[in-house]
Amino acid sequence: MTKDAPHDLFHCPLERPRVLLLGAGERPNVMAMADQLRQQIEQHAEIVLTDFEFKKDLSSVDADLAIVLGGDGSMLHAAKKMADRQLPALGVNLGKLGFLADLQPEELSDALADVCAGRARIVRHLMFHATIFRAGKPWKQSLGLNEASILGGPPYSILEIDFYVDGELATTYSCDGLIVSTPVGSTAHNLSAGGPILRKDLQAFVISAISPHTLTVRPIVDTADRIYEITVQTPHRSTSVVVDGQPLGQLTADDRVRIERAKPEFQLLEIRGHTYYSTLREKLGWGGRFQKKRENR
Repeated sequence: MTKDAPHDLFHCPLERPRVLLLGAGERPNVMAMADQLRQQIEQHAEIVLTDFEFKKDLSSVDADLAIVLGGDGSMLHAAKKMADRQLPALGVNLGKLGFLADLQPEELSDALADVCAGRARIVRHLMFHATIFRAGKPWKQSLGLNEASILGGPPYSILEIDFYVDGELATTYSCDGLIVSTPVGSTAHNLSAGGPILRKDLQAFVISAISPHTLTVRPIVDTADRIYEITVQTPHRSTSVVVDGQPLGQLTADDRVRIERAKPEFQLLEIRGHTYYSTLREKLGWGGRFQKKRENR
């Protein structure tokens, strides 16, 4: 375990913590794995609610932590459902990469033992509100954890996107779209668009243009304490704001999109052996080496 301030450690108020068991039940193997893991979970904790459709109101449930079965998409759904009442979360990876849900099912029992013994660390992650203003008034809003994206849609021609920081015009992008990402989201759409990886507990946003027309346009990183606003000069008929992969609304030329820090913070429980750089090494293959195969002669 790395050296951290005592307040970063998770202190369970009860001998057997109260747990929310969440997941995307429509995904393959999630329900079957939930049945397999339930007995292990109940050896360490009391399950007070299960929700495998992300439809239940979690605001009034008295719980100490959430266990999320699935992949990073399930973690994003759980964070959004917990809204202003974020609980420390453990993610069990039943998907692909799993940057947030990085525990394997066979590791869950030992991880819960560490949680109950106070050997798990809470890492707080920046969340944001994305709001579409129409006619000067809030029209649609969403809480997000990964990123807010402006995506063009048909006819797929270049967009002219004005980008403002604290009310000042920073630049006008000529590009296919724009991504405003948190550090957590920096390894998602931002990374595939050529943006940098930010350490996940940084309080900053990274802004990355998608396929910019000007070669000198590069991603920028700025503090999360600023207000970021976006307008699209001539949007296509399907140009939209997308938050964590979910459409928020289609844009007109008169709309303004505002992205700003949200008060709640996503709380990820970090278990021994699952540190920031170990996750990057494993998920991005940083430890791999290309070796030329010898031909048998």
